[in-house]
Amino acid sequence: MNELLGNIRREFPQVEIDATGRRRVFFENAAGSLVLRRAAEAEARSRIECSSNTGGPCWESKKNEQTILDGRRRVADLLNAPSEECIVSGESATSLLFHLSYALSKGMTGAENIVLTEYEHFANISPWLELQRRGVVKEVRFAKFEPKDGMLNLSHLASLIDKETRVVSVTGVSNALGSKTPIEGVFKLAREVDAYCVLDAVHTVAHLPLNVDSAGCDFAVFSAYKLFSRRGSFMYGRRELLEDLEPYKVEPAPNNSPEKWEMGTRDQALFASMVAVMDYLEWLGTVTEKEVRSKVDGYSGKRRLLKAALSWIEMYEQTLSNAMLRDGESEGDEFNERR
Repeated sequence: MNELLGNIRREFPQVEIDATGRRRVFFENAAGSLVLRRAAEAEARSRIECSSNTGGPCWESKKNEQTILDGRRRVADLLNAPSEECIVSGESATSLLFHLSYALSKGMTGAENIVLTEYEHFANISPWLELQRRGVVKEVRFAKFEPKDGMLNLSHLASLIDKETRVVSVTGVSNALGSKTPIEGVFKLAREVDAYCVLDAVHTVAHLPLNVDSAGCDFAVFSAYKLFSRRGSFMYGRRELLEDLEPYKVEPAPNNSPEKWEMGTRDQALFASMVAVMDYLEWLGTVTEKEVRSKVDGYSGKRRLLKAALSWIEMYEQTLSNAMLRDGESEGDEFNERR
């Protein structure tokens, strides 16, 4: 284990010290993750080697296009999406959720409601409240969580969903509480009234394996910089929905997905960086697969290795959390005794 942890730490240039030379220890990464060395290097190479725009006849343009395609495919592998055609890139998770809310709003009459949870972060609140402020939907409803443990009150959420519910959008993991949402159960309720199922996976993808198919997502959004990469974001969308919906776009932009959802020229460096992240996770999956074998049954190839890596990360984080909570309880008992 110590050798593995040492190899992992060497993948992150500033895990030991910050840019000023100060030593540090990380207890959480809700505001972003450390950047992989190989991801930063891949980003830099891509900026230098693929500076030509896409759509041109030169080899640099073709390499640019291939880099973007490779990145889409690897993100599809990460999420267990059907294909790269389901993967949209964006500036941030916030921008993609605003983009999505606009496209979904075109089919609304003003009588609908949208259901969220009380432990969402604002990227998954403001886009939906904006629809309420504009009168596009009647109401945004918030499901409660249990004060004692921070877990979602699924019964209360079920009581908020009715025949007028158009969207149910929830976080996979709360950045404020660390609570894990029972995604499959939530989206089962949403599908009973034919509501769109939207997953804010920003604080999910770096901590546990995600399968958008089994989770029942129509859409799932995450930020690359919270998965060892750079600023930028990705959205999975069910192919038929990406094709049928009408997002903002300039007139000459393609009418097919995923390109019609992407504003302006794609940044190939984002895709190159994500390919490097997937390379790292596949390496981690290779060396940890035996420990999580029962959790990756049904997967094969690169997808199996990615699921193994994230399953191991989830298991290791649970070990750290248990140790911290146990030590915290011990210190609390000692404090009370001294009082």
